[in-house]
Amino acid sequence: MTNTPYGLSQLWSQGDLAIRTVAVLLLLMSIASWYVIALHALRALRLRAAARASHGFWHASTFADGVARLEAAGDNPFHHLAEESRQAVQHHNDNKQDLHGQLSLAAWLSESQSGTLDECAERLQRGLSILASVGSTAPFVGLFGTVWGIYHALVGIGVAGQVGIDKIAGPVGEALIMTACGLVVAIPAVLGYNALTRINRRTIGSLQRFARQLHAYFLTGSAPAGSAARGDAQ
Repeated sequence: MTNTPYGLSQLWSQGDLAIRTVAVLLLLMSIASWYVIALHALRALRLRAAARASHGFWHASTFADGVARLEAAGDNPFHHLAEESRQAVQHHNDNKQDLHGQLSLAAWLSESQSGTLDECAERLQRGLSILASVGSTAPFVGLFGTVWGIYHALVGIGVAGQVGIDKIAGPVGEALIMTACGLVVAIPAVLGYNALTRINRRTIGSLQRFARQLHAYFLTGSAPAGSAARGDAQ
């Protein structure tokens, strides 16, 4: 294969500090975004297993057995929600003399579950801001390299005093490569952000439904009618 003077290796060896800085920055942004995408994708697989375990929760003979099924799926928000709900009910029953003991069990449990759901949602969203930042800024970082390459091309023309393809090919090539690199970094980040946001939205919806079922269970002592059937259907 014939070596080209306008390849990526030449871009790095012949580029100045600004071009190298842009290239390194785009590389770091790409690594960060793919790390977040991979991390959340693996967690999404675990959450799917946890969601299936939450569907089987209502088939358990006791609450402790149901919690054990959730715990078997690993550390997951469904297990956390069930444990926090149980502890909220126990705390309310054991502290009737406190101010919050004057609240109804339904109000106290709803508030406790709301806080747990907010905490779970925050954990699910953690790291997605990196994808949003990369997706929105990477094209402009690449555009800076584009403008810098065009500037070099114009400087080359000015120094030479005449227009020659050999004077502008290298700098213009740098500009085009920087533009392409910015898009290559930004597009996966945007697609990954959108996909993970949809997954998190479905997970939060499942958690809210599970919380309502737990709320009904602790108030009535039995699962809401049809909850297990709805879980199996999903």
